[in-house]
Amino acid sequence: MRIEADSVLHHPRPRVFAAYRDDIRAFIGYLPNVREIEVLERRDEGSVVRLHNVWRGGIELPEKLSDALETSFFSWDDRAVWDEQVWTCEWVIEPHAWKGAVTCEGKSEFVALGDDRTRLQMTGDLSIDLDRVRAVPSFLAGSLGRTAEAFLVRQITANLAATSEALAAYLRSGTTA
Repeated sequence: MRIEADSVLHHPRPRVFAAYRDDIRAFIGYLPNVREIEVLERRDEGSVVRLHNVWRGGIELPEKLSDALETSFFSWDDRAVWDEQVWTCEWVIEPHAWKGAVTCEGKSEFVALGDDRTRLQMTGDLSIDLDRVRAVPSFLAGSLGRTAEAFLVRQITANLAATSEALAAYLRSGTTA
């Protein structure tokens, strides 16, 4: 399923790009469903930066449901290649739950709209193959997979929009990491 999120930030492209890439941990306070972002690896290669971050989400759930779900359902690896020459970030998200059954990848493009505005266009694709999840009976895998994809696309799209809003709030605050 297709993932699309689009926003305009009232800041210059170089500042938006650098803040999203370098300061993301500093604006966690603006992200209600994220508890932690851990940078596992960063490699600077000229205008290209390769990052491997682990995100740990946290949504408030009823206690019984929270106890039943593993923390892996709320954490994921984010592997990204940031290229400042073309103002893009190509990313792959690997959820810790359902390893091997979920494929999610995409691209974020930072488009200058004059000197002081930037359009952040995020597109990607998500697919789930529940035949790879032992707990799901094969006769249910197809329909449950499509339902899970639709749900996750809505969640990821909302999270991408929330991240753009958090980035805008962080940039408005004038603080730097």
